[in-house]
Amino acid sequence: MRESRESSGRRRWSRHALLQAALTCSQEWNWPVVPGASLVRRSGEGGPPAAHCSCADPNCPVPAAHPHDQSLLAATTDPRMVRWWWERHCPQAPLLVATGTAVAAVSLPVAAGARLLDYLDALRIVPGPVLATPSRCVLLVAPYGYPELGELLAAQEATLCPGGAPGRVPSSVRYHGPGGFLVLPPSRVGLGGAPVRWLRRPVPAAGGGVRLPVVAQLLEALVAAGSAVPDGSRLAF
Repeated sequence: MRESRESSGRRRWSRHALLQAALTCSQEWNWPVVPGASLVRRSGEGGPPAAHCSCADPNCPVPAAHPHDQSLLAATTDPRMVRWWWERHCPQAPLLVATGTAVAAVSLPVAAGARLLDYLDALRIVPGPVLATPSRCVLLVAPYGYPELGELLAAQEATLCPGGAPGRVPSSVRYHGPGGFLVLPPSRVGLGGAPVRWLRRPVPAAGGGVRLPVVAQLLEALVAAGSAVPDGSRLAF
């Protein structure tokens, strides 16, 4: 009975934390949010409960880390909709933010994340918010367009190799711009319910919202850090 009460208390705390995070994102930071797919636990015959993603794919490659009932186009800052989602419709759903209009991001494998942050600190380059998922280190930046990003990457490739020979931007670096999304804390993702957490928390901007650097300020360091880890060809969260 005590274990059941503790489990119920943890669920209530989780729901409250997700709702408050969703309201902070949508109201204080003006980031459009939408609930993601959830983890569903089904009791197996003679065994412990098994976790599954709530989407229809039994082999979902990113459990609880993608949109589901509501499409990404439904992302909103309307507090009435946000409250209805996380109070009544799907209170344990992970928190997703749509990227491209109010916030964007760049990411690299989590193994390189600590080295990247140390490198930025040594150069006295202050990143914006940084979060860690089970496999990625994600740096949030001001919105950018893909034509702008393409020009920046082309300039990076032109100087990657010694002597000025063109190089290649590593595929371990990924870009979360228009039409994309991010999973935000305090969400839990994967079949094991691993936490998404802040490495560097959002800092309020002087004019409101969150201070976000432009992607050009971080790209050279990201490419350098991403070049030191294997290319990321497998979909991961």
